[in-house]
Amino acid sequence: MALTLSEVEHIAELAKLSLSDEEKARFREQLSAILDYVAMLNRLDTSAIPPTATVLPLRTVLRPDEVTPSFPREKLLANAPDANAGMFQVPPVLE
Repeated sequence: MALTLSEVEHIAELAKLSLSDEEKARFREQLSAILDYVAMLNRLDTSAIPPTATVLPLRTVLRPDEVTPSFPREKLLANAPDANAGMFQVPPVLE
């Protein structure tokens, strides 16, 4: 699919690129070649291939969750400069 010069100028405008006439001609050829390659790929029969989001095996990099006792609230609040009703008291951010 050969692009016209006006289509290349439109793409360059969308990308906010300022191209010389030589660059427009070169990009017209390169973009046309890319579109021809995509058209060739679209002709491939992929009906036997199931849709997939990734070809890599799914794995998690996180450690498994383990239930552990939490630190006692009284000990945590003992280090706080100010505490109120079992919670940290901080100065207001918004008035």
